[in-house]
Amino acid sequence: MPANRLNGFTDYEIGIGLRIPHYQHILKNKPVVSWFEIISENYMVDGGRPLAILDQILEQYQVVQHGVSMYFGSAEPLNREHLRRLKALVKRTKTPWLTDHLCWGSVDGRYTHDLLPMPYTFEAAAITARKIREASSYLEVPIAVENVSSYAEYHISEMTEWEFLNEVAEQADCGILLDVNNIYVSSRNHDFDPYEYLNSVPPERVTQIHLAGHSKFERYILDTHDHPVIDPVWQLYAGAISRFGPTPTLLEWDDRIPSFSRVHAEAMKARKFMPALSPVMR
Repeated sequence: MPANRLNGFTDYEIGIGLRIPHYQHILKNKPVVSWFEIISENYMVDGGRPLAILDQILEQYQVVQHGVSMYFGSAEPLNREHLRRLKALVKRTKTPWLTDHLCWGSVDGRYTHDLLPMPYTFEAAAITARKIREASSYLEVPIAVENVSSYAEYHISEMTEWEFLNEVAEQADCGILLDVNNIYVSSRNHDFDPYEYLNSVPPERVTQIHLAGHSKFERYILDTHDHPVIDPVWQLYAGAISRFGPTPTLLEWDDRIPSFSRVHAEAMKARKFMPALSPVMR
């Protein structure tokens, strides 16, 4: 499969989310990690400890930015101050690509701080794609949008979630951050075949993959990022690598965070699915 500007990051292998409880371990022990993913909003500040730590990380590691509040699916215009601060951080980190979620979460300047699912309509796809193109042009870096986990559906939807994801990516000419755990969670909550979803995503647009754990309740599954990855999600990941080829992969563990060594070991389970890994990662 030929690499292009959206899926050609072959030197990025298995990454780990940079989290506060692990700062000192990382800076002291310098563990072998291909790259760290940061939550952009945690570092969009003018100074202080977050940027001081980030600069130390940047001296030793590659960093990729992941956002949680662009809200491409919201009807209102992009927040220009947010974009300005985000661009400053992009220049600081030299992130090779930038990710955020295919969702909405703000109305009239009020932010829910949640990743709300979208109605899968052609109108929503067009509005969302236009905002992604605008953001990418301003930020001067490729953008990949992530599929979110969902717990409700809209009666007005005109297509499936994966059709909507593909429609937005095609219109925006952007990449896809494919969260295989979110595919699994939504498939259980909405009773669809996760492999139909996976096999419908165009390989040339998959820039990155997310893995995570979740919590199972009586009537639904919740994307909590506080458990190890379960076997069915690993199998879905195996299918993804088989379809898309070696792809930068990130393990998320954001609540009840264990030691760095345990998170690292969980992330490294992905290496057996990617035979092209360099010796240093083995």
